[in-house]
Amino acid sequence: MMMERRRVFVLLASAAIGGANVLQASPTGNQGQSSQVHVEWVAEVLKRMQTVKPGMTRRTLLTVFTTQGGLFTGVQRTFVSRDCPYFKVDVEFQAVGRPNRDENGRVTLVEGNEDIIVKISTPYLQFSVMD
Repeated sequence: MMMERRRVFVLLASAAIGGANVLQASPTGNQGQSSQVHVEWVAEVLKRMQTVKPGMTRRTLLTVFTTQGGLFTGVQRTFVSRDCPYFKVDVEFQAVGRPNRDENGRVTLVEGNEDIIVKISTPYLQFSVMD
């Protein structure tokens, strides 16, 4: 199941990145090579994204991903790849040095670099969210 999801992701990502090239006439006839370069790039980005695992810190995650706009809390947020903002993951954290919720039961908005990743989704494709 995971390998099939990965194949679908790579296929979709390469189509998103290289799709425009298919529609353009290639004066040099190097379309096959260009498409292969895109597929290899997507595979490398996917490998880099998959190095981030539960148990790691937010600081480590931020070496591969960056934040995006949209709704979030201090313990749950969507991150985008530093290589392409259309590659995303949803992450849940355990707050470190503070509670996940305040005294009224509201989820904290405070984020800390030492927060621990509890759960990270499979990478997916989505257009950017603008605030």
